[in-house]
Amino acid sequence: MNTDTNKIVIVTIDGPSGAGKGTLSQLVAKKLGYHLLDSGALYRLVALSAHKLNADISDEQTVAEIASRLDVKFDVAGDSTLILLAGENVTDAIRQESVSMNASVVAAYPKVRTALLQRQKDFVQTPGLVADGRDMGTTVFPEAQVKIFLTASAEARAERRYKQLSQKGVDVDIAEIVRDIKARDDRDSQREASPLKPADDALVLDSTLMTIDEVLKAILDTVR
Repeated sequence: MNTDTNKIVIVTIDGPSGAGKGTLSQLVAKKLGYHLLDSGALYRLVALSAHKLNADISDEQTVAEIASRLDVKFDVAGDSTLILLAGENVTDAIRQESVSMNASVVAAYPKVRTALLQRQKDFVQTPGLVADGRDMGTTVFPEAQVKIFLTASAEARAERRYKQLSQKGVDVDIAEIVRDIKARDDRDSQREASPLKPADDALVLDSTLMTIDEVLKAILDTVR
C-alpha cells in the first residue's frame, strides 16, 4: 500500500441516493484501472455485521466498535464488484431492505463515521482511487484532485429504482419510492455529522436528462 497520497489521483463521486454513483464509480474505476471505495457499502456492512452479531443497532458505542473491526474487501470483477466481509461474499446480502434501513441509522452516528474514516483513507493506493459516497469530497478526501457531485431529480431517481426492482420481480409503488427518496435526501442533508452537500470545488452533474455514457464521458474528461 502506498501511503504518499499526494502522488495518487483520488476521484470522489458524491451525491444523493439513486443518482447513479455506484454504477458510474465502477465504470470510472474500470476505465482508469483505479481502486474502488463504495463508502455506502461500508455502512451497510456495519449494519449487516451488527445483525450477525445480534448487536443492539441503537447502541452507538457498540456499533462503532464493530465498524472499527470491519474486515472488508471490494473486488472489481468483470462488470460488477464483489463485496467480501471476512472473506464471505455479501454483495447481495447488503442490498436487502432491512440492511438498507439499518445502514441509514448507523450512518448518522458520529462515532461510527469516525471509526470508518481511517478505514476509508486506507483505500488510497496506486495508481488511483475512485471513492463513491455522500461525503467523500467534503470530509473523507478534501484533498482529492477531482470531485464530482452527481445528482438527479427525485422523480428520475425513483423511476430508475422502480425499473430495477420491477426487473427483479419486486412489486413496488413508484409514489412510495419518491417519498422514500425525498425523506432520505432530507435526512442525509440535515444530519449533523458530514451532511450531504457538494464540495466547494466539485463539478456538479445533473444526470436527470443525461445517459450513463454522457455522464461517464463528462467525468473521464474532467479526470484526464
